[in-house]
Amino acid sequence: MTTVTISSKYQVVIPKEIRTTIGLKVGTKLEVLSYGSRIELVPIYPMKTLKGAFKGINTEIVREEDRV
Repeated sequence: MTTVTISSKYQVVIPKEIRTTIGLKVGTKLEVLSYGSRIELVPIYPMKTLKGAFKGINTEIVREEDRV
């Protein structure tokens, strides 16, 4: 498990191993979410970079007969 320390300015450094695994770059915006006592940092990517991310996904929807 990787740990970080909060600085006197309440800043943390994301370890290089994590940055490279996720592909974070300088200037990437992160959404900060809190769940109880847990904090999550979620990268916000431009919609253009998500093009083709769901290629091959099954989009078939089974509907009840009265909903067709």
